[in-house]
Amino acid sequence: MQISEVVALAQALMRCPSVTPEDAGALDVLQKNLEETGFVCHRLTFSDEGTPDVENLYARFGTAGPNFCFAGHTDVVPVGNADAWSVDPFNGTIKDGTIYGRGAADMKAAIAAFATASKRFIKESGEEFAGSISLLITGDEEGPAINGTRKVLDWMAENGEKIDHCVVGEPTNPQELGDMVKIGRRGSFTGYLTVIGTEGHVAYPHLADNPVPHLAAMVGALDALVLDDGTEHFQPSNLEFTTIDVGNPATNVIPKSANATFNIRFNTHHSLDSLEHTVRGVLDSVAELRGCHYELDCRKNSSPFLTPEGDFSALIVEAIEKRLGRKPELSTTGGTSDARFIKDFCPVVEFGLISQTMHKIDERANVADVEALTDIYTDILRSYFVTQG
Repeated sequence: MQISEVVALAQALMRCPSVTPEDAGALDVLQKNLEETGFVCHRLTFSDEGTPDVENLYARFGTAGPNFCFAGHTDVVPVGNADAWSVDPFNGTIKDGTIYGRGAADMKAAIAAFATASKRFIKESGEEFAGSISLLITGDEEGPAINGTRKVLDWMAENGEKIDHCVVGEPTNPQELGDMVKIGRRGSFTGYLTVIGTEGHVAYPHLADNPVPHLAAMVGALDALVLDDGTEHFQPSNLEFTTIDVGNPATNVIPKSANATFNIRFNTHHSLDSLEHTVRGVLDSVAELRGCHYELDCRKNSSPFLTPEGDFSALIVEAIEKRLGRKPELSTTGGTSDARFIKDFCPVVEFGLISQTMHKIDERANVADVEALTDIYTDILRSYFVTQG
C-alpha cells in the first residue's frame, strides 16, 4: 500500500510517545517538515511553579498580513492498558484503510493535515499569496494548559505576532467527517466545597456537629439549581458533582469535615463571577438555615465564547460542502479546548476528524478522512486568501 505524504507525517508524529508533558520528539518531526516548506520556526519552552516545563512551537510562513493560523497540540493522553490495544499504540499502524494509535483522532493526524495543506497551498501559489500562514502547536493541551497555548499567545503579542483568523484541529465530528464545526464552547467553573463540623463520638452527638448531613443538604440545594434554559447557540448550563468525600474509616466517630467537588459547564447567560455569586448564595442560605460553616474554593477555568456566524464560518462550511457534499452543523457542544485562549486574539473555529475514539483503546481515524481533511484545509486557505486579497 502506498502511503501518502500526509499519512506518513501522521505516522511519524504518532510514533513519538508524547504523553503530556513529554514531547518525545514530536515537535522535532513537525519542525523539520515545516522548515522544509520554508516556515520560520520558534521553539518555546515555558515554566511555572508546580507544573512541568512544556515545549511548544510557533511557525510562520510569510511576514505580511493577514495571518491565517492553524492551532493544535502534539501531546496525547496515556494509552491506559497497552495490552488491551490490538496494535502498538505508538506505531501508527494502518489496517483496512484505518490508521490506529494514540493521537490518530486527537489530534496528530489533523496536525499532519495542517502542515500538508499549507505545503500544497504555498507550492501552488508560488509563495506569492498576500499574507502569512502560521501553526501554533502546544504540548500542554491535555494537561494543566498553563505552559502551552496561553503563554505562546502572550509571547506572540510581546513579539508583534498577530493572527487574524484561526482553525483549531480538534476532533469535532460525532459520526462522519463534515458533521460539525465548533463555533464556540461553554465555560467551565469548578467548586471545591468543604463543610466544617465538630468531631466526636457517635454515641454522644450532642457533643459534636456532624458535617455530613449539612453537606448533603448543600449538595441537594445545588443539584436542584436550574441555571438557565440555554440560548440560541448553547445548551442549558449544568452543574454536576464529581466526588463526595469524608475519608473516615471509623464507624464510631463523627468526622470533623466533609467535602464535595462539582463542575459547572455554562453558557453566555453567566460569567465566572456571577456563577460564584449564585453558588455562594445557595450555600449561604443552607448554612444559615442549618447553622453550619462551609468553605468554598473556586477554580474559574474558562469563560464561554461564541464566534458569530459570518464570512469566516461560511468559508469553512463552503469548503466542507465542496469536498463532502455535506453541510456541517455549527455547534458549541462538548468540553473545552485551547480555542478558549485563542478567542481573545482573533475569531476561531474548530474542525477536525471524528471524535468517537479519542482517548479510547484503539484510537483511530480513517485514512480517507485524513486525506479529505487535508483537501478541506487546502480549500480553506485558497478561499481565505482570495477573499482577503
